[in-house]
Amino acid sequence: MKLSQEILDDLIAHAREDAPNECCGLIGGSDGSARTVYRAENEFASPLRYRVASNDLFRITQKEIPAAEEDVVAVYHSHTKSPAYPSQTDVNEAAGWPDLLYLIVSLEDPDSPIVRGFWLKDQQIAEVDLDVT
Repeated sequence: MKLSQEILDDLIAHAREDAPNECCGLIGGSDGSARTVYRAENEFASPLRYRVASNDLFRITQKEIPAAEEDVVAVYHSHTKSPAYPSQTDVNEAAGWPDLLYLIVSLEDPDSPIVRGFWLKDQQIAEVDLDVT
């Protein structure tokens, strides 16, 4: 996945703004490149799990992404106190969208946030190299 430093900075900013709760959202793009961050509300408002609020999911997937002529290429969320690695809950929840990349922003060390990407399919975790430009 190709993405800009600006997108990474936006994900980190969103994670910091929503802390201590996890943040979440979708990323639009095409042809293996991320272009736009679509922030969403965490329906659970929890530091331990997330779900993209249904009204935001509709707005983003049915209005904003089509209007931008993009596809949903990734889901993102934050881990506020743990590493940027999928939890079992993350893996279980990914069953609904198995063909999307999952980006996790870790604020475990708030001064050095880490963003990593994963494919989460069939209960398997595979890390993806992020090509930051």
